[in-house]
Amino acid sequence: MERSGRQPGDVGAGDVRGESPRAARRLWWWSAGLVLAVPGASVLVAGAGDAPRTAGAAALVLAQACALRWQLRAPVAVLAGTAAAGLAVWALLPEVTLTGALLAAQIALCALSATRPRRASAWALAAMCLPGPAAFWAGGPAGTAVYLLTVVLAWTAGQWRGAQRARTRAETRRAVVEERARIAREVHDVVAHTLSVMVVQAGAADDVFTRQPEQARQALRAIETSARSALGELRLLLRAFGPDAEEGEAPERWEAGPSLARLDELAGAVRATGLTVHVHREGVTDALPAAVDLAAYRIVQEALTNVLRHAAGADEVRVRVAVEGEWVRVTVADDGRAPQDRAATAAAGRGLVGMRERARLVGGRLRAGPRPGGGFEVAAELPVEGAS
Repeated sequence: MERSGRQPGDVGAGDVRGESPRAARRLWWWSAGLVLAVPGASVLVAGAGDAPRTAGAAALVLAQACALRWQLRAPVAVLAGTAAAGLAVWALLPEVTLTGALLAAQIALCALSATRPRRASAWALAAMCLPGPAAFWAGGPAGTAVYLLTVVLAWTAGQWRGAQRARTRAETRRAVVEERARIAREVHDVVAHTLSVMVVQAGAADDVFTRQPEQARQALRAIETSARSALGELRLLLRAFGPDAEEGEAPERWEAGPSLARLDELAGAVRATGLTVHVHREGVTDALPAAVDLAAYRIVQEALTNVLRHAAGADEVRVRVAVEGEWVRVTVADDGRAPQDRAATAAAGRGLVGMRERARLVGGRLRAGPRPGGGFEVAAELPVEGAS
């Protein structure tokens, strides 16, 4: 499959300097209509009784309006062309103000300021200020002030528009990065837990394959069950995050997937490895917000995975999920006799980082570390209300 190198906020073939084709056409119609309405009407009024000069000036105004069609694609060329045409209109009919004659050029300056680097637009601003003496000659100080003010306002409006578009692109990139991180966490949680369980089960099956074939078959069946469950979760994940997923649709799609309602199933897969898992529930977990439910499930899943990976000598792990008032408290504690650097070893991967990030995203907190009496404990507090 051919992959695109386009990044969020980049300009594609169908875009014009970040604007959609429809927006570009709308901008042209609006700016062309303004030019035809203001300078065009001024030419007809000022040139009444002088048909040749009026016709020439009207043709130049029409050319300016047409040139604005390319103000986003080639703003420098459009600015130069409309400025030259505007000066020609003013030379033909001095009764038309210089500000009105150069209105199309000011619109092009605004587009250039919005789509080009500030240094380039600053040079264009300086060039547009050069006719200032002519405005003074035609309209005095007031005419000069009006002309320079409109030019500066056009440039400033372009700067504002450019900054707005830059913020939009930055927000889009940030949203994409966050979504990628979210998908990466989900894939990690599904794959890492399942593979850890399968590796332990496969080792157990190999150890007893000859002496206790029935126990080996149970381990193989557990491997098959874990693999099917992981495949189902991955398919659900791809559908939930696919391009056809609509906003607000993901939580409903996850209802049949990872949830505290499947905690016993999760514990059963870990028990198949030979580890004793005690699950204790307090309160009603069925009515939790989808985000909190998923976060709590993933924290338990990752904590159990870490027990399998890092808790050497662990025989027992206790899982407690309690809904107490406005908080969901999740605790996973084992009796492993691992080295003192177990916390650093676990933190070196994505496990503890991912659990803390999940708790943070729903407004909660998480701590993890060795227990005073031995073993390791992961404890999370997640708010029932206000979860995003």
